[in-house]
Amino acid sequence: MILPIYTYGQPVLRKVAQDIPTDYPDLQQLIKDMFETLDASSGVGLAAPQIGKSIRVVVIDLDVLKEDFPQYAGFRHAFINGHILEADDKAGKESLEEGCLSIPGLSEDVTRPKRIHATWLDENLQPHDEWVDSYQARVMQHEFDHLEGVLYVDKISPFRKSLIRNKLKGMAQGKFRCAYRTKPIHK
Repeated sequence: MILPIYTYGQPVLRKVAQDIPTDYPDLQQLIKDMFETLDASSGVGLAAPQIGKSIRVVVIDLDVLKEDFPQYAGFRHAFINGHILEADDKAGKESLEEGCLSIPGLSEDVTRPKRIHATWLDENLQPHDEWVDSYQARVMQHEFDHLEGVLYVDKISPFRKSLIRNKLKGMAQGKFRCAYRTKPIHK
């Protein structure tokens, strides 16, 4: 089922999400619905707070990038109870343009570490404790930030944020257009 994506201004996007038990009711259906919602919105990642659930579940589909990045062919995974433990300071940082399904129509350059150490359970509830780099690390950081109540606009310079302040304010009031199902704060 395609779920509405909660947009900027929704309180759930600012809450720290909770870990879930491995016997969380209908977890596999939730993951399926999140992937269906992600596909319908043409995104690469979706966190549970973006569908109104303050729980630590993320889905990422990098397979859509396989034409330009063959290493991501078949990469379509769920991340349950994910946490970033540390960044590899020696690997450096990189600034790239990011957008967000919860902030439709806007994008900004965001500087993030190139390599991170994270833990999570996969869709089969198998534990992972790995160092991740490249674009996967960027997408995981963006989605795991949602689990901490952080949006990418929180990571841009005050000057850049001042330039989009009115657009964000309008978005919080439901003044935006979007090609996928959303749930603005006023509805």
